[in-house]
This record gives sequence, structure tokens and C-alpha cells, in this order.
Amino acid sequence: MRIFGRVRQRPSTDWRLATNRAFTLIDDGRYDDADALLTRAADLEPWLSESWFNLALLHKFRHDWEQARSAGLRAVALLERDAGAPDWWNVGIAATALQDWPLARRAWQAYGLPVPGVTGADEPLGMYLGGAAVRLSPEGEAEVVWGRRLDPARIEVQNIPLPSSGRRWGEVVLHDGVPRGERTTTSGGVASVYPVFDEIELWAPSAVPTWVVLIEAAAESDRDALERLAADAGYAAEDWSSSVRLLCRACSESRMPSEEGDGLAQHDPHDHSVPGQPGPLGHTGASGLWSPERECGLAAPSALVRGLLDGWVADSPESRDWRDLEEVC
Repeated sequence: MRIFGRVRQRPSTDWRLATNRAFTLIDDGRYDDADALLTRAADLEPWLSESWFNLALLHKFRHDWEQARSAGLRAVALLERDAGAPDWWNVGIAATALQDWPLARRAWQAYGLPVPGVTGADEPLGMYLGGAAVRLSPEGEAEVVWGRRLDPARIEVQNIPLPSSGRRWGEVVLHDGVPRGERTTTSGGVASVYPVFDEIELWAPSAVPTWVVLIEAAAESDRDALERLAADAGYAAEDWSSSVRLLCRACSESRMPSEEGDGLAQHDPHDHSVPGQPGPLGHTGASGLWSPERECGLAAPSALVRGLLDGWVADSPESRDWRDLEEVC
């Protein structure tokens, strides 16, 4: 193959050594040192799309979106094929981070994805990519939550995250393109598999605070009534006593059954929650029966949250109560 009138050769030994060393440094978090090596590799082999792909990847890790976009565009300009190339996906992530919607549309289309909309200047909404899970704070106290995919690089969080994640219900996060783990659900006897993507950074914050409250719910139907009441008001309530599942890193990044779907999944040895604490073992008492005391997360404005809880109790005061409301995020 000829590029700019010359025959393409295999990358030089110096290029391979510099690139391999750079990725070792990236694994150690030494991004500045890796930058110097990958820049040298690009100087050695500027005709090679991988030179610029690697630099774009590094800049993505550093959240330097201007540089990621620039290097990504150089990479795609040297591609032998367009459709399906991961170079375009990285360009799409950088363009989305920068809200460069014409380039984001071009990137997703070049990758092979249909993008609705009339003009290339519009935000690429309505791609109907379905649901997925996203791992918030993947390098810290990671938490996997469910969300709605807005486009190939953004997810709107639909669970109420724990306060340790620093994230809120309704926030939009930028996420990576390669899944790390899967979650399965079963509905009507049909199993569905959903990818788990790693968060890169917060893309759009939420103004809705997160609260934690202890409720007394005599039956599951009482708990469900609170969740419906919050949803009808345009916000959310979530029974953390049963929805939170504690997994080790290896389990989290594998294919795991979810409690979403037909009901509670059977406990398995991968589940590290303990009786009496949030998690599948915590939402029943020692006898295996329903435990009325629940720890719930609420996502609602401060002006509404107490009225919402009081209204829930007023509908059935003999079977419901609440206490210890606290804003946590």
C-alpha cells in the first residue's frame, strides 16, 4: 500500500519499543512520561494511524479533550477503512465531551451507527440505544447503576447512587466505549444482557439532591407505594436495603445476574453483602420474612421531600412511618 507516494512499511523497532513502554507507564498512571514517548513514536511514524490513535487514547485518559480530538482526527485521516474503526469512537467521545455536535455526528456515522436529526449542528438525540449500566467512580469506590443511553458516549443515571460515588440521580455521565462486565435480567422467561460501561467524567450535573431516610413499611406494597409516589412527582425513591448488592471487582467486571426483572435473584457466593445491611441479604429478617425497617434513598428537592414522605404515611398511617431524613449528596 502507498501513502503519500511511498510504500508503507512495518513500524520501526524504535516505534514499537517507545509505544510498549508508554502503555506500561499509562498502566502506572505516569501520563506525562507516556505522552513524551507516544509523541516521539508519532514523530517516528507520522503516517501510521496507530501513532495518533495511541495519543488520542492517552489524551482521553487525561481528559484533555482538545488534544484527544486533534490526535483522533489525524488517526482517522490515515485509516485504511472507515466503518467500525475504534478511532472514530474515540473521536466521538472527545467531540461529545466538547459538545462538538457536527463532529460527534460524523464520528458515529463513520463508525456505522445511524444518527437521527435534521442538521449536523444538533445534539444527536433519539438514537434509541436502550438501557445499560455504568460504573461510577471506577477508580474509587466503584458503583454500578442503571441508566438510559442518550448516545454512544453518554448515559443518564436512573438509579439513586450511593453518596460515596459523588453522583446524583438524573446526572449525565460521559462513558468509555468498551464494556467492562455485563448484567443480565429475566422478564417473562426471556433473558436480556446489558453492557456495563466505565464512567469517564461527569457531563451534566443534577440539581436534585440525594437524601437517605429510614422508613417503616409493613409490607413490600407499602415500600412500592413510596417509589410510585416519588416517580409520579417526577423524582425517585429507591429501597437501598434490597437494591444495593456488594460485589468484588472481579465479580463486578464479569457477567452477573441483576435483581431487575422478574424479582430477586437467588443469592450466590459472589454476593458479598451481609444480613442486616443493604443488599439482597438485608431486606429480609432473620426468619427470612420481610423486614419493615428499610433504608431508602430519595432524589427530590428539599422543598418537596418531607411533604412527599408525609403524604406517603398519610395514605396508610397504620403501616407506614419515616424518620432520620438526611441530605447526603
